[in-house]
Amino acid sequence: MASTQQLNDLTTQVRRDILRMVHKVNSGHPGGSLGCAEFFVALYSDIMQRHEGFDMDGQGEDLFFLSNGHISPVYYSVLARTGYFEVNELNTFRLINSRLQGHPTTHEGLPGIRIASGSLGQGMSVAIGAAQAKKLNNDAHLIYSLHGDGELQEGQNWEAIMYASAKKIDNLIATIDLNGQQIDGSTDTVLPMGSLKEKFKSFGWTVIEISNGNDIDAIKMGMAEAKNETGKGKPVGVLLKTVMGHGVDFMMHTHAWHGKAPNDEQLAKGLKQNPETLGDY
Repeated sequence: MASTQQLNDLTTQVRRDILRMVHKVNSGHPGGSLGCAEFFVALYSDIMQRHEGFDMDGQGEDLFFLSNGHISPVYYSVLARTGYFEVNELNTFRLINSRLQGHPTTHEGLPGIRIASGSLGQGMSVAIGAAQAKKLNNDAHLIYSLHGDGELQEGQNWEAIMYASAKKIDNLIATIDLNGQQIDGSTDTVLPMGSLKEKFKSFGWTVIEISNGNDIDAIKMGMAEAKNETGKGKPVGVLLKTVMGHGVDFMMHTHAWHGKAPNDEQLAKGLKQNPETLGDY
């Protein structure tokens, strides 16, 4: 099992990948990707029980579904650096005929991608379906999913959240990236959602809070607590408090970098703050 230092080194390299990918094509979503780097690294390198290679059926292993698909840069980087495809393919991000489109899709056949997730609000429903399939197959492994906090303004989520508790989907751990930002401003400005903790609890979920979602050890501890709550008749929700743009000082604490690429000067500044650890593609 990787040490915290090894996971931090991987996280730093992932941040470099994110910056370089979106810079090359002058498009993409760096802010949320940077903020979730620790989560993805911990999930794929430490938390999930997964097979080597990729099988769409995913029997006998934990599965992950990304609902807020616009943060594909962090997803692609971590998939590549945990062995799903060659790291050099990151160089094709958002290019015509690339398997690494701006929002993940399945028809390109990219290993690791289980659903298309460009349209927000749908991933919870898909994750619940996969969790029920696990139960039907007598497969004791878990379903993990990730959702943006702004994404919870989509109504389909709340139908799914209600369904999950009603049907006792207790093999699901759904994580909410609680960065307080979305495309047009802060979530409190666009559409205040109040206490997500109380909302999920009122819908019959068990709620775990991770107050520092940009710390590897805090994530590992919080997700272990979440896993311990599975199998008890309730779905588990994790509120992961992150900072959008974390690791690049001028991208932090603002929605401005939700969907904007850095220029040459900004790229150099961001890379200087995240020194190469495992080798650039």
